[in-house]
Amino acid sequence: MMTDDEAGRAAEGEDAPVPTPHPGDHGTQGDPGYQGQKSPYLRRLKLIEGQVRGVHRMVEDDTYCIDVLTQISAVTKALESVALGLVDDHIHHCVHDAAHSGDTEELDRKMDEIMGAVRRLMK
Repeated sequence: MMTDDEAGRAAEGEDAPVPTPHPGDHGTQGDPGYQGQKSPYLRRLKLIEGQVRGVHRMVEDDTYCIDVLTQISAVTKALESVALGLVDDHIHHCVHDAAHSGDTEELDRKMDEIMGAVRRLMK
């Protein structure tokens, strides 16, 4: 649960504190939610890395600014797509497991964790 101070900061758009990992959290031990999708994520990130290098070359080559901005937009959307997949994996794996464990404190921690990540993504 959020304290009144944390809720006030969240309402004002400030970063909520990142929850402290507890032993057994998938963030500190165990398999991450994306474990079964690791290869596709790595492949997508490699492609995005190539796109970023391409943007770098465009700036070095004095490419027209609108063309550079178009490529930056494409990179941003590609990263957002990866992030959305990771959010989905986290909810379906880590949050799901916490919900089925019956440990309401663990579930609250996982829910706070994912909401903090979503807030950071939406800024």
